Order: sequence, then C-alpha cells, then structure tokens
Amino acid sequence: MLCLVWLEGPLGFGLLMSCRIAQAFQLFYVFVKRRLPPIRSHMFLPLILLPWVAGAAVIHEKKPLNYRCHFGTYWTIPVVCLHSLYVAVLMGFTRAIRHIEFRFDELRDLWQGILGSASLIGVWVFAYILNEIHDDISWLQVASRFMLLVTASILVLVFFSISIAQPLLSQISLRKREPLELKTMGQVLGIPESGLLLQREQAVDIDPNEPLDKLLLNKRFRQSFMAFADSCLAGESVHFFDEVHELGKIPIDDPVRRIYMARHIINKYINAGAAMEVNISHRIRQEILATTDLTHPDLFTNALHELTQLMKMNLAKDYWSSIYFIKFKEEARMRSCEHEMEEMRGYDFSPRLSSVNATDDPFHQDHFSRGFTQHSHASYLR
Repeated sequence: MLCLVWLEGPLGFGLLMSCRIAQAFQLFYVFVKRRLPPIRSHMFLPLILLPWVAGAAVIHEKKPLNYRCHFGTYWTIPVVCLHSLYVAVLMGFTRAIRHIEFRFDELRDLWQGILGSASLIGVWVFAYILNEIHDDISWLQVASRFMLLVTASILVLVFFSISIAQPLLSQISLRKREPLELKTMGQVLGIPESGLLLQREQAVDIDPNEPLDKLLLNKRFRQSFMAFADSCLAGESVHFFDEVHELGKIPIDDPVRRIYMARHIINKYINAGAAMEVNISHRIRQEILATTDLTHPDLFTNALHELTQLMKMNLAKDYWSSIYFIKFKEEARMRSCEHEMEEMRGYDFSPRLSSVNATDDPFHQDHFSRGFTQHSHASYLR
C-alpha cells in the first residue's frame, strides 16, 4: 500500500503538477519579464519535485496507516495542503500571464490543468470522507478506492497530455488538413511572405563584388546560397540569417510574436547542443542568452556579423564557381526574358490609337479608297 504513495505523489500528481508549474514559470519569464528563465527546466523541475519526494519518503518511513489502510487526520491535512499549495502556485503564475495574447492556446491549457487538478483534489477529499464515515460498507470502500485509482491514473493524463513545449509542431499537427503546409515558425506566426518565392518577382542582377550581407537580403539568392551551403553540410549560418531576417519583419509593437520567434531562434541555433547550433563566439552567445529584452531589434546583430564573415571566408568563394550560382543566373535570365515578353504583350494590347501612324494602320488604305471614291462621285454629279 505504501508504494501507492510514490505512484500518486512523486510519480503521479506531484510530477504532473510540477511539470505544469515549470511550464508556467517559463511562460512568465519569457512573455512577462521578456527574458530567458534564470534556471533551466531540467534543473527547476527536480527542485519543485523535492517536497513530494520528501513527503513520500517520510510516509514510507513512518508508516502512518491504520488497520484499514487509511491516513489519520494528523497526516491527511498536510497531504491535502501540499496538493492545494501546488494548485495555488500554478494558479498564481497563470494569473500573472493571463493578459498575454498567446497564439498557441498555452493559457487555455494551463487553466484546464488548474480546473482538472482542483477537481481531482475535490474528488479525493470526498472519497476520503466517505471512507471515514461509512467504513463498515465494503462495496463503498471498493468503489471509492476504484474511483481514486481512475482519477489518479486516467483523468490526470487527459488534462496534462497537451504539451506547450513545441508550439511549431503542435500547430502543424493541428493544421494537417489545410492545403498549405507550415514548415517554418515564420509561416506559423503569419509573417508576410515567409518562406514564399513570388513567381512574378522581377529578376535582380547579382554582383559578386557586393557585400554578402547585402546580397543575402535577396530572397532568391538566399535560397540558392542556402541550398549550396546545405550541400556542403554548413547551412546553419544561412538558415540562421534567414530566420533572423524573418524576425525583422515583425513590428516592434508586436512583442508576443517577436518573443515567439526569438525563443525559437535561440532554441534552434544559440543554445549549446542545439539542433542547428551556429559557430559564434562564447561572448556573443552569452550576450544573447543573458539578454533582458527578447524583443530588442539588435538581439542577434552581433551574431549575424560574425556569421557573415565566416560565410564570406568559407562559402562565398566556392559558391561563385558552383553549379548553384550558374543555375541561379540561368533562372534569373529566364525570368528577365519572361518579364520583357509580358511588357511587350502589354504594349500590343494598348488602346492608345493616337500613337499609331496612318501608314501603319492596316485599315488606312481601305479608308482612303472609300474617301476617294465618295469624293469623285460627288464631283461627277456636280
């Protein structure tokens, strides 16, 4: 029976409540304080789980169960207070972030967790009271214990199964039925023209002598250069440039979307051991991680300068002689020809008849013949 204390506490309700509090703690620091949390989740979670472990260890050592396997009032009150304390803490963090206009329903998920956990505590207290009052009814004892087991194992998982750690993946899964696939955080956040190439975009001549950071502002050139860098297994810097460029499209007065994008960039490119960790100096990395404002427009400026210099020395020279640049120039030439043909077709259908000379008019000869015939007939009648 004592092993159930560990399943309900540190490995059950306590663990799930601690995970929700850790998530609310992160949301509070990121969106209200606009900075990264001072402690990582993998360190914060064990700290707030310690009271549950300590309580379970004390109960396991003292064995305060009576002959009916019930806690006495002396032990029941602290247990209920511990459960209620964690619900109150979660409610406090949730109230602190209730004014934030989240884009992935994080606030709704937290309120669902609060409602579910409070309801479970109410069910457990009700079952405990029934067991204490009607301890002589065997079927009630069995039914109440079964109800406790169901609520602790099934309902808790239902309320806490939704994860808010990866909003991009969750948003993609929610929109699977839409015809347009969302592949980048920019597209999920609704950044204009994020990841899209306009088919009618006018071709721009690329001069290899221009600065690389200026050339990368061109969307088509950036895609071509990115494909080349990926083929060299060194595309992290170009992908980082692309995502920071998308971040720059979000207005300063839209802090929520800027925080989403900045946190995504930090998790993907800046954190040590990230999926596409970029090669920047330790000083620049720590400046980004220790920032006091995730919405600052120059948050990644120094990192971009370092990576642009690396790309210029390591990738740019090989790109100008690669098949990717040749293909890019050929596509640019074809788009230029198509643009000129569209302009010529536009001139052919121009309604400005005053610009057409009489000698170029295919009907001029017919008009002239009719006019001359009518003039001759009038002279003959006179």
